[in-house]
Amino acid sequence: MVSKLDDFLGLNQAALNLRSQRQQVIASNIANADTPNYKAKDFDFGAALQNALAASGNSAAGTGASGPLATTAARHFANASAIAGSSAGTLADGTPLQYRTPAQGAVDGNTVDMDAERNAFADNGVRYEAGLTLINADIKAMMAALQGGS
Repeated sequence: MVSKLDDFLGLNQAALNLRSQRQQVIASNIANADTPNYKAKDFDFGAALQNALAASGNSAAGTGASGPLATTAARHFANASAIAGSSAGTLADGTPLQYRTPAQGAVDGNTVDMDAERNAFADNGVRYEAGLTLINADIKAMMAALQGGS
């Protein structure tokens, strides 16, 4: 019974956890906007969600790509983090962080674009709220089903 409940709410739970982590990464970028040589970080939300669902064994994990892209030449990059030149670290769950490409370089080497960060922060916050609304609707529907549809 509990495993079915986990399967039912697993997608929303994983999405909310990742949205929370992304909000922390973006907040860190904003906090370091004046730090010399600080490189803005972010992660690919879609790929991180697929990895989280696959790790939890959720059936919704199979809706994305079937695996990594195949390379057809020796000079192709094996993964996206190789493009950045070096790793920007990982989150606690192993999600790789990537450096953001700056739109305009700064004299002090900082790559934080405050307009882009504020936009990403607000967008992620709205999507987090939408995720809460969805999970709340799922729980209400489940409660209505348990109470006899009233």
